[in-house]
Amino acid sequence: MNPAQFLSLLLAFVLLASGAGVLAAGLVMPAVAAVGGTTQTGVKIFDQLPDELALDPPSEQSVMLASDGSLLATFYAENRIVVPLDAVSPYMRAAVIAVEDKRFYEHGGIDPEGMLRATVNNLVEGSTQGGSTLTQQYVKNVLIEAGLRNGDEAAVAAATEPSLGRKLREAKLAIALEQRMTKDQILEGYLNIAQFGPSQYGVEVASRYYFDTSAADLNIEQSAMLAGITQSPGRWDPVRNPENALTRRNTVLALMRDQGVITQEEFDAASAVPIADMLNVQPQSQGCQTAGIAAYFCDYVIKTIINDPIYGATEDDRRRLLLRGGLTITTTLDPVKQQLAYDAVVGAIPINDPSGISNAIVTVEPGTGRILTMAQNSNYGNATPESPRDTLVNWNTDEAYGGSSGFQTGSSFKAFVLTEWLRSGHSLNDRVDATKRLFPRRSWNISCAPENRDDWNPKNAESFASGPMSVLDATRESVNTAYAAMANQLDLCNIRAVAESMGVHTAQGTQLNVNPSMVLGSNTIAPLTMAAAFATYASGGTYCAPVPITSVQDTNGGELPVPASNCQQVLDPQIAAAQNYALQQVVNNGTARGSGLGDRPAAGKTGTANEDWHAWFVGYTPQMSTAVWIGHSEGNIPMQRVTINGRYYRYVYGGVLAAPTWARFMRPAHEGLPVVGFTAPDDRFLYGDRKQVPNVVGQDLASAQAELEAAGFTTAVGGTVNSDLAEGLVASTSPGAGSRVSPGSTITIFLSGGPAPAPVDGQPDAAPGNSGNAPGRNGG
Repeated sequence: MNPAQFLSLLLAFVLLASGAGVLAAGLVMPAVAAVGGTTQTGVKIFDQLPDELALDPPSEQSVMLASDGSLLATFYAENRIVVPLDAVSPYMRAAVIAVEDKRFYEHGGIDPEGMLRATVNNLVEGSTQGGSTLTQQYVKNVLIEAGLRNGDEAAVAAATEPSLGRKLREAKLAIALEQRMTKDQILEGYLNIAQFGPSQYGVEVASRYYFDTSAADLNIEQSAMLAGITQSPGRWDPVRNPENALTRRNTVLALMRDQGVITQEEFDAASAVPIADMLNVQPQSQGCQTAGIAAYFCDYVIKTIINDPIYGATEDDRRRLLLRGGLTITTTLDPVKQQLAYDAVVGAIPINDPSGISNAIVTVEPGTGRILTMAQNSNYGNATPESPRDTLVNWNTDEAYGGSSGFQTGSSFKAFVLTEWLRSGHSLNDRVDATKRLFPRRSWNISCAPENRDDWNPKNAESFASGPMSVLDATRESVNTAYAAMANQLDLCNIRAVAESMGVHTAQGTQLNVNPSMVLGSNTIAPLTMAAAFATYASGGTYCAPVPITSVQDTNGGELPVPASNCQQVLDPQIAAAQNYALQQVVNNGTARGSGLGDRPAAGKTGTANEDWHAWFVGYTPQMSTAVWIGHSEGNIPMQRVTINGRYYRYVYGGVLAAPTWARFMRPAHEGLPVVGFTAPDDRFLYGDRKQVPNVVGQDLASAQAELEAAGFTTAVGGTVNSDLAEGLVASTSPGAGSRVSPGSTITIFLSGGPAPAPVDGQPDAAPGNSGNAPGRNGG
């Protein structure tokens, strides 16, 4: 475009800005062409310039809130808070107009006088600066913002290129914009989109940053300083360049005085205030590192948004929504309980403890899936020489959500074996043989992966029990060999299926590996997964996927979808009740003894992986389910003969450190909550389909044993008692004949020793025995 063409087009814009608008271009351009000698090419250039400007909301900071509304963290690509014009001080509005466009309320989008003067200078000097009205500047900022929001580098380049063509495009768009918006709407848009500091976008954020006040409360000197910054945010920044900022502020104040916005007295008073006395800088930072002890939870929330297609088709779309969408993300985190959780884990193992051992804790609300706490004994960030254990890895979560590859769960996985045991028709008082032995390959039922069958010779870690014992006792004392015998009677694929129905998967997001060793927790699982699974028991059999978000609102207050917990009844409530009954024994007088909650019913399961690699306790009440993991985050390293937090441990079992850490959190976390018990289990899950004990009184020992064992019982001989029966015959049993007891129960046989001796004169007869029962014992 040559100078004659440009001047002709500029004349057209002048006419348009003072006349009927862009729609009159068809009438104006022929006259302009005749006057200015503009060729058909010039007319074509005019026609091709756009006259519609898309006005999407500007990028705005997103905030993450705890469940009580307190701020956790802020996220932004441009730190901006949009406010209406009536929330901006009149001084600020006036200062911007005074320095940027004193004829703002008079022109139609371009300032003919200023633009003609700037054009002549540009043509003579070869520059492309000056002459832009506030409306044109708003147009430019909108175009830049649209390019940044959409990741369109070409659009950003086109909006900032130093060319006369860009100036004309801005001018035509400005004229068109003035036909659509009022002056106040344009001013409001400019005040919210313009840059008022090196990293401060919009007047509200700048006010908070520089003065710790709102845009509504800006005084004269504050307004003048901010209005002056926009021309060159780095050059006029009062923090880095206070002398420059003083000069620029006073220039704006002088313009305000000369244009009658302020009086001479107001000018004198405002210009006398030192820059240092004006500033009350509030450092602004963003990201999860600002969330303090909730940083890992914050990171999990962000990963949840970035991973979920409900927030955008691509990961880039979701990230843009987070950084530019002005979201208000309200989370499930309970700040009070979070502090208690953090205190519990660092109280057990301090950050950077010389042992190098890590620990983590996470709490899920039964019946809702809401994540109430998430903490670990490390600082959020990259490791440094001063803090070598700092990490960005969230030990509580799956890999896809910033977590590790998970940890072997040890005996805490036995809970799922017990659940399948009950589902398969067994009871808690069924007896199994806990004798240490080899379980041959052929003895295993793995219907979904028969190739995974293998010889297995498990050993006990925390218990030295052996021989026949009840499943309830095996659970309370965490007897590995007993649980191996239980699993050997089940289809291992059904154990996996019941665990998966409760949300259990590996931390890599894959199905559990099915093999005999899975019974003792060989799969690597995240603590969050375990806490959510055990919450199924606490809620009476309802599994809810863990969720960290309760609501997401856009910048206009509109509700966006949130990840659903998808609560489903996956267990028979009576099976859950029996499970709760069994796991309460673990807390009351089992491997977690001493970690109870006083008169508040609690249940759970300890876990210790091979060679003490990892220690767990996953426990719950009807109100909270909490998992505690302890181990080396970098891999399977034995925790044996180790000093942790100044105390020596020969072995670190789940009941030694994980369970006390759990109790240290759960006790204060329940303060003020009602004491809620668990539903009592049905007798059939406690005792199974109980059978009647046959009457074998009067039989010889061999016959009695044969009849009792044929009925499904085991037998033991309890000695002799006096009776009228012949010596050596069965005098009584315990439980007695007619009692109903679980199959596999031991029936103790008492043999007759013959009649009692005749009483000595003066002494009473011996108390008679109970017919069919052992002396002094009640029937079952």
